[in-house]
Amino acid sequence: MAMGTEPEMKDSADYLAAAPRESWRQARLAMRLSLAVGVLMLAAKVTAFWVTGSSAVFSDAAESVVHVVAVGFAAFSLWLSLRPAVPHFQYGYERITFFSAGFEGAMIVLAAASIVYTTTEKWRHGLVLDDLGSGTTLIVAAGVLNAGLGWYLLRTGRRTHSLILEADGKHVLTDSWTSFGVVAGLLLVMLTGWKPFDPLVAYAVAVNILWSGGRLMAQSFKGLLDYSDPEVGRRIRRRLDELCAELGIEYHGVRFRTTGYRQIIEVHLLFPHAMALGEAHRLATQVEEKLMQGLETPAEVTTHLESLEDHADVHRVGHYTGRPE
Repeated sequence: MAMGTEPEMKDSADYLAAAPRESWRQARLAMRLSLAVGVLMLAAKVTAFWVTGSSAVFSDAAESVVHVVAVGFAAFSLWLSLRPAVPHFQYGYERITFFSAGFEGAMIVLAAASIVYTTTEKWRHGLVLDDLGSGTTLIVAAGVLNAGLGWYLLRTGRRTHSLILEADGKHVLTDSWTSFGVVAGLLLVMLTGWKPFDPLVAYAVAVNILWSGGRLMAQSFKGLLDYSDPEVGRRIRRRLDELCAELGIEYHGVRFRTTGYRQIIEVHLLFPHAMALGEAHRLATQVEEKLMQGLETPAEVTTHLESLEDHADVHRVGHYTGRPE
């Protein structure tokens, strides 16, 4: 939509209405499956900890508690993010995707702190391990199931452009690697009889999930602060170069951000002063439509029409354009 008239309040409402319903159905199904499997995995790991008394198994179970809470919030966030815009939230609710990723990352960090504290206390009071074979079997099964679920969530998240599902998929895959690490520790204890392998693996698990949580929080902060990925910027400008050369116009003032589902792109188009407004608007509409079609992710493009001959004089000194003029 070219600027210059009062904007209609559509934005995310139109985008979500145009999005394939099948994609959103798949996203909701994937989130429900993630929550159900998360609860099942938590039950299995708590049982394994109750059987073995292992610090490493406890670390895996603690991470699963966090995971179930985080997935519950992610499910709510997914539901909210797909709702259309309303008068008081005219851009919709899509940016809750970043808050959801940050919440999940914070919960992971909390789990890592809990693992370190509990493991240290158990080591101080003496290591007691029982029935490691049964516990190991449960953790192996949980790890394999989580690996499959994590791959499915990542694939669905990328196909539906859902950051919430991608973050959940990464968390589930981290959970599976945590389980495999715990299994390695239990096998070492069974093979060598040296019990400190168990808390040492628990510490390693805590460091691993702390790294995962930190990355999710960093991704959340970037999104909430409207971080502009340089690689995405290069793709947008490369496509604009092609379109503007084809139509015989120029551009500047490119700005963009992501909502977690789509790119919001603003660009100033420069037209000869003598060109009729109607013709300039027609060309601007072509740029918007072709730019949206030529990008890898869904996009909403807003253009601002300017006169080529005097735009530098009209702009205030120091006005940010996003590109050297």
